[in-house]
Amino acid sequence: MSSLPDLLESLVPLRDVISRMDPADPEAARKLEAALPLDAPAMQRVAALVREGVEAGWLCDRENDGIRFSRVYKASAVDDLGVDAVHMSKPGPGHTHPNGEFDLCFAVAGEPRFDGRPAGWTVYPPGSWHIPTVSGGTMDILYFLPGGAIRFEPEPQ
Repeated sequence: MSSLPDLLESLVPLRDVISRMDPADPEAARKLEAALPLDAPAMQRVAALVREGVEAGWLCDRENDGIRFSRVYKASAVDDLGVDAVHMSKPGPGHTHPNGEFDLCFAVAGEPRFDGRPAGWTVYPPGSWHIPTVSGGTMDILYFLPGGAIRFEPEPQ
């Protein structure tokens, strides 16, 4: 049986790549897909560990309105990326990405899309806001947050 330390270890290479990415770069998602494709063995291991963690309850152990979530890794002086996990099949709460957001989406059931995009990488630039929405199925999602920054709030006017 796997555990959170196993997941944290599997995320080291991803965090290394993401930490060199600029979320303001419109090509960031494409660059992540090239560097860390979903079908690569390391990525398949991450997906399996996330799925196992959600099913076992050590990941996404909190719930709000049918969306399960948890903090995986808190941003620190050593590692500027915070990582959250979400298991969802519908819209979540609207939020702003002060420093941007890198989303790694894994299909769990159906033919899910995250904000209209298939499983894989999605990147939001600094200052962007959205209502994260999974449609057409269910996804496990890892949110990599520069500086751990996220603000749950209505759309800024």
